[in-house]
Amino acid sequence: MSETTHDGTVAVGAPASPDEGLPAAELAAKYGLSVSGARPSLGAYVRQLWGRRHFILAFSQAKLTAQYSKAKLGQLWQVATPLLNAAVYFFIFGLLLGARRGIPSDVYVPFLVTGVFVFTFTQSSVLAGVRAISGNLGLVRALHFPRASLPVSFALQQLQQLLFSMIVLVVIMVAFRSYPDLSWLLVLPALTLQFVFNTGLALIFARMGSKTPDLAQLMPFVLRTWMYASGVMFSIPAMLADKNVPAWLADVLQWNPAAIYMDLVRFALIDQYDSSYLPPHVWAFALGWAVLAGVVGFVYFWKAEERYGRG
Repeated sequence: MSETTHDGTVAVGAPASPDEGLPAAELAAKYGLSVSGARPSLGAYVRQLWGRRHFILAFSQAKLTAQYSKAKLGQLWQVATPLLNAAVYFFIFGLLLGARRGIPSDVYVPFLVTGVFVFTFTQSSVLAGVRAISGNLGLVRALHFPRASLPVSFALQQLQQLLFSMIVLVVIMVAFRSYPDLSWLLVLPALTLQFVFNTGLALIFARMGSKTPDLAQLMPFVLRTWMYASGVMFSIPAMLADKNVPAWLADVLQWNPAAIYMDLVRFALIDQYDSSYLPPHVWAFALGWAVLAGVVGFVYFWKAEERYGRG
């Protein structure tokens, strides 16, 4: 390309760029460029999350340590809080309202404490999940990482807190003559399935809470209702035995996931809590709830990956 100047000389211009006229999408593809913050494929997202596994573990441990750092009793509150809740429930439901119907008196205390500890695991995971994104916007906006790391880390934090509580739970079991045996090993698959279920719920509510902060104010009421319907303080079959309730309602109460995981841990730890207290196909339901919540929660959260921290 050339042109004549004012003094009659010929100036040679730069040749036309081979990229001239190319649409932006083709130009980006040619040079391997991608949209900043774009959502990766599901498989790539799983690999990114696995690559941040050390961060997830360290973040959960740091949150757990900092949770009670300003309290004089420190980490003892991890155990004291659910124990105090169990004491209140025992007084109100066990003594005043007679909710221990159908459960031997020497079994009711380990029954109640186990239910409180296990349900608190799910309750705390959901409440932490609601605030996982909205409560960490500075971190989300400052660093590039798979956002699912946050709700997964919070669910892992609650699992670690439950494991601390299990030490006290073991002492209570022995005090009420439920001694360690091979059935106690069933706690491991039961809590593993519950952890997957809780993580799925945390992912679901993390996405919902990222756009609706008021959800954090509503969830305690929802979770309290769920607790009362899940047999934390009473045996569902014994409580419904003389009630004229539809069969489908009894099934819904017994097969709801919170009741399922509590029943499995009680069955594993309490000698007198035998299979007659369990609904049929209890392990199949425990696995089904875990897979359903885990898969749906992960995909649902991943779908909005590029929108977290914006707006």
